[in-house]
Amino acid sequence: MRLRTSVLAGALVAATICVSALPAAAQDSIYVPLFTYRTGPFSGSGIFIAEGMHDYLEMLNQRDGGIGGVKLAIEECETGYDTKKGLECYEAVKDKKPVMVNPWSTGITLPLIPRAAVDKIPVLSMAYGLSAAAIGDTFPWIFNPPATYWDGLSMILSYIGNKEGGLDKLKGKTIGYIYLDAGFGKEPIPLFEQFAKDYGFTLKLYPVAATEMQNQSSQWLNVRRDRPNYMVMYGWGALNPTAIKEAVKINYPMDKFVSIWWPSEDDAKSAGDGAKGFKELNWHAVGANFPAIQDIKKYVTDKNLTQTDKNHLGQVLYNRGVYNSMLIAEAIRNAQKITGKKVVTGEDVRRGLETLDVDKARLKEIGLDGFTDPVKLTCADHNGHFPAFMQEWDGTKWVKVSEPIKPDMAKVGPLLSAAAKEYVEKNTGWPKRTEACDKAS
Repeated sequence: MRLRTSVLAGALVAATICVSALPAAAQDSIYVPLFTYRTGPFSGSGIFIAEGMHDYLEMLNQRDGGIGGVKLAIEECETGYDTKKGLECYEAVKDKKPVMVNPWSTGITLPLIPRAAVDKIPVLSMAYGLSAAAIGDTFPWIFNPPATYWDGLSMILSYIGNKEGGLDKLKGKTIGYIYLDAGFGKEPIPLFEQFAKDYGFTLKLYPVAATEMQNQSSQWLNVRRDRPNYMVMYGWGALNPTAIKEAVKINYPMDKFVSIWWPSEDDAKSAGDGAKGFKELNWHAVGANFPAIQDIKKYVTDKNLTQTDKNHLGQVLYNRGVYNSMLIAEAIRNAQKITGKKVVTGEDVRRGLETLDVDKARLKEIGLDGFTDPVKLTCADHNGHFPAFMQEWDGTKWVKVSEPIKPDMAKVGPLLSAAAKEYVEKNTGWPKRTEACDKAS
C-alpha cells in the first residue's frame, strides 16, 4: 500500500512516498485522501478516475488557494482495487483527520461502513457501494449520490422496455447479465430477479471472476448458445473491454448491449468498429469544453502538476473523477458555511453533505454549467436517485441518445428500505441515528 502526496503549497511531489515517511497534514489545511488504483487489472478504469479527482482539487489549490482560503492537502493511496490494501490505506490516513474518504471500490466501502461513525469520517461512495446507504437515517455517515446500482438497473430496464414498446413487452424474452463476480456485480441481482418475475422475462447470469476478466470466452460461448435478446453489463477494469471484444467476436448485436456507467472510451475503442452501437448510462457530460476543465488545463496539466495524460481531459471517466471531486469541494465549502470555520472536520463535512445543494446557478459559478444536473441531498436521502441518460458509442466518441431516465422508485424504494432493515438486523447493536439534522439554508 502506497501513498502519494500532492500539492500543499505549489509543486507536485512526483515521487510515491511510503506511509511511514509522510508527515501529518498541516494544521491550516484540509486533508483529503484519495483512494486510487493506477496499477493492476483495474487500472484501465482507475487511472482516469484518479486523474480527474486529483486534478479538480489541485486546480482549486492553484487557482483559488484551496477552498475558503484554506489549502487542500491531497494525498493518494494506491489500493490496486484490493480490499485488504484499501483497509490498510484507511488505517494509514484516519489519524490524520481526513474530512472524508473515497474508497472507489464497493469491496473497500462495505467494511468501512461500520467504522465511519466510530471514527467520525464520512464515506463518499459516489454511485457505487451499498445501495441501501442512500437511507441517511440508517447510515448517517455514508453518501452515494447521484444514483445507486439499483437505480441504474431500473433505468437500463426502463430504456430497454421503451425500445420494446413497454416493459410488458419483455414477457417471454431473455435478458443476459454479465458482471464482475464481486459485491459490485452481485448487488443488482435481487432487483433483476424481481423485475424478471414482475415482467415475465428470463434472466441469464454470466458471472466473471476478477481473476478471469481477460478470459471470458466460456461466458460468451454461453451467450451465443442462449441468444439473449439483450445483454446488461456491470463491469470494471479489464472486464469491460474484454466483454465488448467478445461480444463483437460472436456477432452479438451491439445495439442490444447496455452497460451501467463504467465503460470508458478506451474500453469501446478496443473492439474497433464492431463496438458501434454499444450503450451505457451516464449523468454528466463528456468533453473538455467547460470552464472548470479548461482551468484544470491552465493551472494543472499545462504546468505539469499532475500525472495526467493531457489527452484524457474530457473523457467520460476523467469527467467522472471531476464530478466526484466537485462533490467533495462543495461539501467542504458548505461545511465552512454552516460552521463558520475555515478548517473543517469530518463531522463538519458530514453536515455539509447532508445539506448539499448544488443548483444550476452554483454549477455555472464553478464553471460546470451544463455539465450535470443539480445535486441536492438531505438527512434522510444521501443519494438523490437522480436521472441518468443513455449514451452510445459511435466509433469515436460517446453520443447522448436519450432524454433523462428516472429510476423506478416504486421498485427501488421498498428494496432499499428492506435492505437497510436487514443490514441493521444482521449487525447487532447497530446504532440509531443521533446526529443532528441541519436544515438546508
